[in-house]
Amino acid sequence: MNKKIGMISLGCAKNRVDTEIMLGHLEKAGYQITGKAEEAEVIIINTCGFITSAKEESINAIFDAARLKETGRCAHIVVAGCLAQRYATELLEEIPEIDGIIGTGSVPEIVSTVNKVLTGQRPVLVDKPGYIHHGKESRILTTPRHTAYLKIAEGCENRCSYCAIPMIRGPYRSRPLEDIIEEAKELCFGGTKELIVVAQETTRYGIDLYGRYQLANLLQKLERIENCRWIRLMYCYPTTITRELLEVIQSSQKICRYIDLPLQHINNRILKMMNRRGSKEHITYLISKLRRMIPGITLRTTFIVGFPGETEEEFNELLSFIEQTRFDRAGIFGYSLEEGTAAEQLPGRLSDQEIAARLEAAMTLQQNISAQNNRKLVGAEKNVLVEGWDDDASLYWGRTEGDAPEIDGKVFFASEELIRAGEFVKVKILDSTEYDLSGVRTK
Repeated sequence: MNKKIGMISLGCAKNRVDTEIMLGHLEKAGYQITGKAEEAEVIIINTCGFITSAKEESINAIFDAARLKETGRCAHIVVAGCLAQRYATELLEEIPEIDGIIGTGSVPEIVSTVNKVLTGQRPVLVDKPGYIHHGKESRILTTPRHTAYLKIAEGCENRCSYCAIPMIRGPYRSRPLEDIIEEAKELCFGGTKELIVVAQETTRYGIDLYGRYQLANLLQKLERIENCRWIRLMYCYPTTITRELLEVIQSSQKICRYIDLPLQHINNRILKMMNRRGSKEHITYLISKLRRMIPGITLRTTFIVGFPGETEEEFNELLSFIEQTRFDRAGIFGYSLEEGTAAEQLPGRLSDQEIAARLEAAMTLQQNISAQNNRKLVGAEKNVLVEGWDDDASLYWGRTEGDAPEIDGKVFFASEELIRAGEFVKVKILDSTEYDLSGVRTK
């Protein structure tokens, strides 16, 4: 079987892992994988359906693939992932160029889906979300070999009022600990040096399988993998961060001093309307505890502005919190109405113009804080994981333990010696911008 398959992966890191698993199944079945969409005879788009902008990006990617049916080798289009799970019927009716649909609950069925498409069928595989990855499945990394995402659970139990993920991905399901460790060992044996631990709520890991949170235990076992150098934690919910977890991070030589802590807001009334567990008082205490127990920790968060009913006073309370807390990294989003969520029924919806104005104000504030934080690093020496060479800057570039790939900043640096991607080097920081650092490799 020599048909060429092209895969376009959109959305979050969890979705990327699904993409890599589908690629693994396809290659094992004898299909050729190409990174050039114009060469592909079948194009698979693994879509995101989280917020309006993500859905628009997914639709645009489908239309781009449809154009390749006219100008390239593409004969068939398969739509997978979150958008497919939510809107299978609508997609098939409104975009006739789509030849097959596969939802989040049917990832291992990608080969049979493509097979059917090639025989002229128009399959729709959208089951109740219940699939969970197991380490024995083939997987082709789409990241550089030295970095890999390690998905430890699937689904979500939080039911935040603005979010459709539980409908798309189903309830929270932890993977068995032994299965995760075996996959991590295989990744590190193959050259991975940075494991990025992900789930919809990473810190909830294990509660459904073992009756208690097991992330700390899992991290201790990951630390013992010889070739692993960095372990990075993403998507940590504030009310499921245990003292045991913090003590493991505190004593570790491999776990990055970095926590992604999505908070979404700080006003107690808005948090309650969002159906977020915890309170302003708990969040403030937790951040103080994190910085006290783990000096130098990089804190990343996300906020939503313009939530229905958010008053100007409540928005200003959020701005004051951002100013006082001075997060190292922050993603800020304007509220996006999602059909089928509880927030859809809330009164007091703000205009698009007001949401945009609040988004700009919050982002400008955070940019200034990021610039000030980075200026403090000038003169420091940082351990950097090298990613490659930047032709435009004529410099090498990489990341510190305080930078997750694709969403955080970069370190650009000069070196008299040749360096390969995946190496760790020391860099003296000489300059900074709002997001990036620059310097020179030290001996």
